[in-house]
Amino acid sequence: MLWCTFILDPPGTVTPPRVAFALGRALGPAVVRNRVRRRLRDMLRQESSVSGLPSGMYLFGATPAAAGRSFIELQFDLDQLLTRVRG
Repeated sequence: MLWCTFILDPPGTVTPPRVAFALGRALGPAVVRNRVRRRLRDMLRQESSVSGLPSGMYLFGATPAAAGRSFIELQFDLDQLLTRVRG
């Protein structure tokens, strides 16, 4: 449902993670893309989601199946993805 590409900052750099979103037209009309983007942005703003991410640049995206997911289901998908990114 969700994917992430990232580039880590050099060791010793202390900056907060920088996040961008890539949600293409395959996801659905603009209303759907904006809803998914707002939900992901809100989830990432929560302290528990971003804590532990190394400094770097992160590009998050979603497959068309993410358009039909509820907020709770997207939260679960994001938590799984962040676990893999941190690991």
